[in-house]
Amino acid sequence: MVQVRVAGVALDAASQHVILLKPIDELPGAGPILPIWIGQQEATSILIAIEGADVPRPLAHDLMRSMIETLGAEVVRVEVTRIEDGTFYAEITLSTAAGERFVDARPSDAVALASRVGAPIWVADDVMSEAGMPDTVTDAEPETNTAERLDEFKKFLDDVEPEDFQ
Repeated sequence: MVQVRVAGVALDAASQHVILLKPIDELPGAGPILPIWIGQQEATSILIAIEGADVPRPLAHDLMRSMIETLGAEVVRVEVTRIEDGTFYAEITLSTAAGERFVDARPSDAVALASRVGAPIWVADDVMSEAGMPDTVTDAEPETNTAERLDEFKKFLDDVEPEDFQ
């Protein structure tokens, strides 16, 4: 398993949301990055959590966090565990009074919840090997070649299809 962070949320050429997961020990622009296509609501929820924005009413992932806390449990970690036929699978590990419990989840929901509670996010080595790609979309020096990097990322999003990861 490799621990990752959310490197960003983007739109592909078909206006589909993509979350970009990056190993925490890799510098921007180096190493692999894992793109996972997610829904618009999940993308919004992740961005709100990352930015620490206030919302007037709780979103679904805020409700999940509140329910877990109310039950006296804690999110220990989330893992993107496997990819099958182009579909990613995840698991949420909870610490409860009855011991550790594992909950099957979509990666987008797992990452949105982890982003709210500060839990670490992990990706299975096999998943990173199969679906990860070289990071050419994040930049260690944002002021340098920003337009060039943005054009390169747009080209990547124009050319990539979810089926490429099957």
